[in-house]
Amino acid sequence: MEKRENVIQNKSFDFAVQIVLLCQKLAEEKREFVLSKQLLRSGTSIGANVEEAIAGISTADFSAKLSIAYKEAQETSYWLRLLHATAYIDNTTFEATHAAYVEISKILFSILKSSGRIRSRTNC
Repeated sequence: MEKRENVIQNKSFDFAVQIVLLCQKLAEEKREFVLSKQLLRSGTSIGANVEEAIAGISTADFSAKLSIAYKEAQETSYWLRLLHATAYIDNTTFEATHAAYVEISKILFSILKSSGRIRSRTNC
């Protein structure tokens, strides 16, 4: 049996790799450790929670883990915006990384909405 590609699983893993590399760069080039550690935790947690959701033993477990992944994505956006506003990351890096966050966040929101976990919301 051929395994189907899981878009959110792949995108969240690729995003985690992007976050790890960005945090390494922040540590090595900017000597920034505190904010980047927060970014590292939240940015890699998205994919970890997606993996847990996929392995969930019930629909409720699946939805709960995806909800956590979505919240971690929102936190990641905060740290990215803060690092950008304080000139730790440049416009190009911010735009590329934040665009990946937006895509992942929209996918997670869509999954949660279709699963009934989110009732109504005006923006993502």
